[in-house]
Amino acid sequence: MKNIFFALIASLLFLGCSSNATPKDVQAKLVVGQSLKDFALPDQHEKVQKLAPNTKVIFFSFAKPTGHICNEFLGSKDASYLAQHHAVYVADVSPAPSLIKTMFILPDLKKLPFPILLINDDTLSAEYSKGMDKESIVMVYLNDGTITKIENIHDAKALEAALNN
Repeated sequence: MKNIFFALIASLLFLGCSSNATPKDVQAKLVVGQSLKDFALPDQHEKVQKLAPNTKVIFFSFAKPTGHICNEFLGSKDASYLAQHHAVYVADVSPAPSLIKTMFILPDLKKLPFPILLINDDTLSAEYSKGMDKESIVMVYLNDGTITKIENIHDAKALEAALNN
């Protein structure tokens, strides 16, 4: 009976894993000079969010460690901190196995008081991360919906400095 139980759990974990195959022929979405006026992603409550006209910065977390940095930083701020700083936070959760996302990641994100837009698709992830340093927090600066600058930061202190500019 134990063997059947373990086989069932192992098969569920295998089926719950997302593919790590990255689509090869994708156009990079994060390029200086590119317009993001059509940018729209779902938040952690599955509501599609678009950029407000006054959005000045979007910051992306493509890896678990940078996601933790961003979540801890924003968790120490008022829930309106992002809106006050005309900022949007995007987390790429696509690499996580679907079972783990469904059972742990998404329920935990729903408890957070600040909005997080989510990339939950391998192709979309490839489009936003192409050419980016996935181990950094990627700061994308906007002027009227067009990318003016992209920089990489590595810690909460740099994130706060970037958002306060």
